[in-house]
Amino acid sequence: MPRVYHTSSEEQTIALGEQLARQWPPPGVMLLIGDLGAGKTTLAKGIASALGAARPEDVSSPTFPLIHEYGDPPLVYHIDLYRLDTLEEVRTLGLDEVLARPALILLEWAERFPEILPLPRREVRLEEAGENERRITVTDILE
Repeated sequence: MPRVYHTSSEEQTIALGEQLARQWPPPGVMLLIGDLGAGKTTLAKGIASALGAARPEDVSSPTFPLIHEYGDPPLVYHIDLYRLDTLEEVRTLGLDEVLARPALILLEWAERFPEILPLPRREVRLEEAGENERRITVTDILE
């Protein structure tokens, strides 16, 4: 059953990320789904912070490097598939290897490639609901 949350500031979105990380600790996969500017990276800041992998201010969007690793050894992989167009491009990232690691994998724009989506996973859909307002729907996909 999906759970719906509402946040009205960056701080509240980070705090929700912290809460979600405690509910779904590593290893695991979370899809962060939403338009550009919806708050996916802001949520990732809270997730990485709660796991002790990085301070919120050290978490940034992986749009250009495609993959950020947080923690030593990495506890969080933050992966952005936005700039990739084909499944073949996705496969060159070595996602199978990353998914096998004992970490929390945060995937942005992965819903564009349903054939790579592992089970179980948590899907976190972020939607703008006003200037600073976000509606965040969390669904656990177990099978």
